[in-house]
Amino acid sequence: MASGFFALLDDIATLMDDVATMGKVAGKKTAGLLGDDLAVNAEKASGFLSDREIPVLWAITKGSFINKLIILPVAFLLSAYVPVVIKVILIIGGIYLSYEGAHKIYEWIVPHKKEEDVHDLQELTKEEMLEHEQEKIKSAIFVDFILSIEIIIIALSTVEQADLLNQILVVTLIAVVATIGVYGVVALIVRMDEFGVKLINLNERDNSFSDKTGRLLVNALPWVIKSLSVIGTIALILVSGGIFVHNIHFIHELVHSLPTILGELLVGIGAGAIILPVITLGKKLWKSISGKKV
Repeated sequence: MASGFFALLDDIATLMDDVATMGKVAGKKTAGLLGDDLAVNAEKASGFLSDREIPVLWAITKGSFINKLIILPVAFLLSAYVPVVIKVILIIGGIYLSYEGAHKIYEWIVPHKKEEDVHDLQELTKEEMLEHEQEKIKSAIFVDFILSIEIIIIALSTVEQADLLNQILVVTLIAVVATIGVYGVVALIVRMDEFGVKLINLNERDNSFSDKTGRLLVNALPWVIKSLSVIGTIALILVSGGIFVHNIHFIHELVHSLPTILGELLVGIGAGAIILPVITLGKKLWKSISGKKV
């Protein structure tokens, strides 16, 4: 009986070791998308009254967990019974990511009229405030759903040769850690200026260490969010390029002699340059046909 128990513990330890090893590989593959996820959600969770930032972020976090509860079983079923669909979804996701990356670069380079947020938060009624919050929460959860699909599919593609149990454990671990990690960091970012104000008001002295630190945090917040946006855009391009390079043979042959990161960057930029005008034209055609604002 005792030997059977210890044999079971040994099997569990071996399984956990395999999961940890594969988890590291999957984590590296999805790191780029997590950077973009962080940038997007830091932007989505900002722009609220100070006392509403954490409740809004918590609502988005719960929505993210629900997204993954929906996506995970579907992904595992597809992997088990129709594995070719995983590759198709991966490539479609690569198209979406390259479009998003190219669109962000286009917006930086080409001057355009940016749609302003006309909400003056201090003047909104309670009902209007709740409506405004719900709009941003729904938008954030939808974007999270798209990114979650890609994170899970990319993680799943790294362990496709493993048995189903290991796939479930590794990908679920990545999904949970990604959600907790991303939204935990977002919470720290969106409260950074509030913490800075508290440091400034910590004492009556001017130019104390706490005052300088507080002002640094307050002034740094916009730059942190902008930096995350740049990092996230680069990550989108690299991840999309990597998807095409590793899953489409002729593209792999075109860049296999280049350093990996350079090849993926060039492919991501090239794909975005092709896909952006196609989707933009498609949106304009849909707008003219349907008469709806795109």
